[in-house]
Amino acid sequence: MHRLRFEEPGPPRLAALPDGSPAWLVSRHSDVRRVLSDPRFGRARLYADEAPSPSGVPDLVNNPDLMFNQDGPDHLRLRRTLRRAFTPRAVARWRPWITGIVEQLLDRLAEEPRPADVVETFTLPLPVAVISRLMGLDESVRGRMRHWSEHAFSDGSHAGEQVESVLREFSDFGAQLLAERRRTPGDDLISGLVRAADQEGGIPEAQLVSLVCGLVVGGHDSTMTMLGNGLLYLLGERPETWHRLGADEEAAGTVADRLIHLVPLGDDRGSARHASTDVEIGGVTIPAGAVVLADCGMANRDPEVFPSGLADGLFTPLEAPTLSFGAGAHYCLGAWLARAELQTALHRLAARFPGLRLAEPVDTVTWRTGSTSRSPQSLAVTW
Repeated sequence: MHRLRFEEPGPPRLAALPDGSPAWLVSRHSDVRRVLSDPRFGRARLYADEAPSPSGVPDLVNNPDLMFNQDGPDHLRLRRTLRRAFTPRAVARWRPWITGIVEQLLDRLAEEPRPADVVETFTLPLPVAVISRLMGLDESVRGRMRHWSEHAFSDGSHAGEQVESVLREFSDFGAQLLAERRRTPGDDLISGLVRAADQEGGIPEAQLVSLVCGLVVGGHDSTMTMLGNGLLYLLGERPETWHRLGADEEAAGTVADRLIHLVPLGDDRGSARHASTDVEIGGVTIPAGAVVLADCGMANRDPEVFPSGLADGLFTPLEAPTLSFGAGAHYCLGAWLARAELQTALHRLAARFPGLRLAEPVDTVTWRTGSTSRSPQSLAVTW
């Protein structure tokens, strides 16, 4: 099934991590937002020797050097190196060339024999081309991105030694890319990162390497996943809305917001945090040292905050800020870029192909395996 099931949000309660160790599950919108915004709930302590492991699988997400896994001054130093690069103003400047990439891919799609695989021809190459242009990556790197992503976000089905080997190769690439930009800087994102890191000072090289690797895979995998899942829903369950997406770019933006809000990237049911002290959340005292799972998927369905769903509110602006990009100090820097790509892709695809439809039943779609992100492996369409 392509739909994920969510329980009703409720008060904080005890649950379990994948390894069986205890954790507190927080699911109501106000509670999740507070956990993600309160500095007493951090990420770095999850990787202390005495803390329960949030995952038994080696992957990029659980690398202690990753920016997402830093707290306080260490996190701020890293975040400042990228903060200006992903502002709404910066993304607005990028929109024309993002639209140009979309149009080039649609030109190629129009020449494909039908039925065509919209994943291979559109949902994957679009975000890969966008992040490659931003980072100044050449064509030779693009083919390796999926290989790195599948192992960086491994769901545990890959052998641990294999994941470690691929991540070493990926880290070597990141280190080499940083060294190249120091020698011959340009106007790309990595050159800007190097300049900002030099000005900031005190940032370990391992953290910069993890930041580069996170940009490479996070910059395309999430958008590919959102776009593939969104198209499956729209073409498979809401074909009557397709014409409106092509006729109204603002409406496409509203739909993009709803899809981001309610179609999760994967099966991961909580963003883990470590409580540094006793904290009362939603009338329940969470003890110091506890691991807390902030379930953004359940919180985004809190009926007290979001009375409308995909079925009845697809073209209705969100009633409150989504938690799909997190909240607080770790709010996703790429949120504006992801929204711009999804809105532009949906609008232009529907405008160019108003008769686009699935060429296979929804229940026969093949899903990607081996990764914590979840979207169609391929999606046959015709027009």
